[in-house]
Amino acid sequence: MAKSKKTAARGSGKNRGRVTVTTNGPYLVTGSLPLSKEIIGTDESGIPVKWIKGKRYPGREKYALCRCGRSSAKPYCDGTHDRIGFDGTETAGKESYRDQADTLTGPDLILTDAEAFCAIARFCDRDGGVWDLTDDSDDPKSKKTAIREACDCPAGRLVAWDIRTEKPIEPPFKPSISLIEDPEQKASGPVWVKGGVPVVSADGTPYEIRNRVTLCRCGESENKPFCDGSHLSSGFNDGDESLAR
Repeated sequence: MAKSKKTAARGSGKNRGRVTVTTNGPYLVTGSLPLSKEIIGTDESGIPVKWIKGKRYPGREKYALCRCGRSSAKPYCDGTHDRIGFDGTETAGKESYRDQADTLTGPDLILTDAEAFCAIARFCDRDGGVWDLTDDSDDPKSKKTAIREACDCPAGRLVAWDIRTEKPIEPPFKPSISLIEDPEQKASGPVWVKGGVPVVSADGTPYEIRNRVTLCRCGESENKPFCDGSHLSSGFNDGDESLAR
């Protein structure tokens, strides 16, 4: 699969919204991007199988989202990062998704996998896992499930590609922001940026525009500003009622 092809996870970027990372401070969101909760729904064995719409926040033209994990006004920033001396240094590289991704070619589907972006949402685990399903993609059911699992990956770590056209198969997100909740793990997850919204570094340089990325909001990621699943090991909880079930 040639790397000269258009990158797998790029959105159009044709919107007014933007997320700007501030130096040791919050994410500044502009452009009236809708903000809501999305909850990981599981089956009886605890495997994620669906996304459940949660709380919607009032519309604002701009707002600041906490990324130190300590604000008392979550999800919004209340200045706590200054009081605690939060170190929000960005450690993620700016290589393209394709440059970071491994490629698995199945009989009827291609899967790219950039593990550095993993937010541990675990949708890729069901029915044997997206990798085995890609290997079995000459079976229509396996192919369909592999595509769904890749598209359910909020971070865009996993992208399924049409093997004939070599075009990515992406969910049709509108520009928006969601806050992930994971009741099965009793943890609050990352900021889910959808629909090709640009993410700009504190130094003013942009990260690659992608259809879906997840940004750390527990303050513990070692791949800032992106989520690396540290919210699970740290037990981050923003007080969402779904985690009390």
